[in-house]
Amino acid sequence: MAGRGSRLRPHTLTIPKPLVPVAGTPIVEQLVYDIAKVVQQPITEIAFVLGDPAFFGEDVVTHLKGVAESLGAKASIYRQLDPLGTGHAIMCAAASLDGPAVIAYADTLIRADFKIDPKADAQIWVKKVDNPSDYGVVKLDETGAITELIEKPSEYVSDLAVIGIYYFKNSAELKNELQKVLDQQLTHGGEYQINDGIKGMMALGKRFVPGEVEAWMDCGNKEITVATNARMLQFLEEEGKPLVHSSVKLNNATIIPPCFIGKDVVLTNATVGPSVSIGEGTHIKNASIKDSIIQQHTLIENAVLEKAMIGNHVRYNGIHTRLSLGDFTELI
Repeated sequence: MAGRGSRLRPHTLTIPKPLVPVAGTPIVEQLVYDIAKVVQQPITEIAFVLGDPAFFGEDVVTHLKGVAESLGAKASIYRQLDPLGTGHAIMCAAASLDGPAVIAYADTLIRADFKIDPKADAQIWVKKVDNPSDYGVVKLDETGAITELIEKPSEYVSDLAVIGIYYFKNSAELKNELQKVLDQQLTHGGEYQINDGIKGMMALGKRFVPGEVEAWMDCGNKEITVATNARMLQFLEEEGKPLVHSSVKLNNATIIPPCFIGKDVVLTNATVGPSVSIGEGTHIKNASIKDSIIQQHTLIENAVLEKAMIGNHVRYNGIHTRLSLGDFTELI
C-alpha cells in the first residue's frame, strides 16, 4: 500500500488511499477482514508495505497496528521508498516472507466463499470478466492448474482475470524467485513484477490453482469508489450487519437503505439513500443525497447530491451535483 493514490485525488492528498473509508470502513481494513474469513486459519502476522513516512506517518502506523491486533496478529511495518513495482514492494517485506502467506494489493475489495487448496503450492484469486483483453489472465491445464500468466492477451486465453490477491503455502519460495529477479535486474518499464517470481516458481514445478471470487471491487478513482461503496453496502445489508449507529439523530429526515450512518451524525430535513455512507460527526441539513460517500465532521446544507464523494471537515452549501471534494474544502 505504498502508492499515493493519484487517481483518487483530492481525497488522497491528505489520507492514503487504503485508509479511505468505503461503506464505513477503511479499504485496507475491510480487505484484511475479508481475507481472514477466506483463509480460515489463525493469522499470526500482518505485514504492511507503506510509502514515504512523510505521508504514511505514525497515525497510519498506529491505525494499521490496531487492525492487526484486532485479529490477534502482530503488525510489521515496511517501507517502499521508490515506486519500483509489485515485486520490489513484496521484497521490502522479505523478512516476513516465510511459511504460508497471503499477499494482496490494498485497493481491492472482495467477496469470496471457498477454501484454500491444501494440495496446491499457491493459489491466485481470479474473477470471470467479460473483456479479458483488458486484464492479466491465467491459463489453465486440463487438471485446473494454472500454467501461464498472460497480460492483456490479444487472443482469447481465458476469462479469469487476476485480481491481485495470492496465497503461497511457503512464501519463502516466492522470496527466493523474486530475489533472482532483483539480482538479474529483470524489469518491465523500470519495475519489478510479482509475475516474474511466480513464473520462476512454476518453472520449478510448483502447482498454482485459481480461487474464484464472487465479487471483485476496485477503488481506483472517484466514480469506481462510489460504485464500490454501493455494492459493499448491499453486501453488508444482506449479511445483516448493523449500518446505522444508535446515536444518529433524525429531525424530519428519512434514511433509504442500504446506508452506513456513523456515530453522532445529525440529519435534519433530509433524505439520505440509497447507497450513502456518512462518517462520524457529520451534519446534513435541507438535503437529498444518494449514491454518495461523505466522510467525517462535514457539514452539508441545501444540497442535492448524487454520485458525490466528499472528504473530512468539509463545509458545503449549494446545489451542485456529482462532486469530488477533498478535506478541509469550503463551498458556501
